[in-house]
Amino acid sequence: MTLSSDELDRYARHIVLREVGGPGQRRLGAARVLVVGAGGLGCPALLYLAAAGIGTLGVIDDDTVSLSNLQRQVLFATADVGRPKVAVAEEALRRLNPHVGVEAMEARLTETGAERLVAGWDLVLDGSDNFPTRYAVNAACVAAGRPLVAAAMSQWEGQLALWDPDRGGPCYACVFPEPPAAGLAPSCAEAGIVGALPGVMGSMMALEAIKHVAGAGEGLRGRLVIFDGLHGESRRIATRARGDCAVCGGRGAVR
Repeated sequence: MTLSSDELDRYARHIVLREVGGPGQRRLGAARVLVVGAGGLGCPALLYLAAAGIGTLGVIDDDTVSLSNLQRQVLFATADVGRPKVAVAEEALRRLNPHVGVEAMEARLTETGAERLVAGWDLVLDGSDNFPTRYAVNAACVAAGRPLVAAAMSQWEGQLALWDPDRGGPCYACVFPEPPAAGLAPSCAEAGIVGALPGVMGSMMALEAIKHVAGAGEGLRGRLVIFDGLHGESRRIATRARGDCAVCGGRGAVR
């Protein structure tokens, strides 16, 4: 694809980066990236991916905007309360960058049909807020051979990884084979969350996606980043595929 004069100006700060340049920007423009969830994580991730010039962005969510969302979900305003999140997100992303295509799906991603949906995208970002969806997204990405950038958070802490067994890394189920027992991982509504934390983690998701698509730097395949916002600390933990993983069969362990 050829960049127009408007795009050359818009993406100039990317193009002068040695690790991105014109070829990397063209790869971004040709990419199809699906974001599951238009909540605290999905909002900043979508904004930065649209600003970066991802060719086609998909967003899937079945929720509507509520007043309690506005403390952290930066795509939405007070006037949007009661509207479908994906409709508001589509409008905002098109205003931000008319060069980006947006496919908005007002639905919940479940095991039924998830693999077929995921297969139409080059990369998937999971910003969901519940374990059934996380496991369904992971299983669909494994089955379709698609890399998955996933984050989770609570209170002051977040975690982020690139799950990619087809390219030598583990899948989500390799490291977290079962959801935690009831009460051990309360929701944000129960435990609370500082409003800026989703901005940090969602932006990190977008950064990993941009690196992966553009072929820049070192990604988080086989690594789990844990960010502690309360104490200003982060650490990185090595992860590996399990040969007995019920989802991916440990395919990343034999590469």
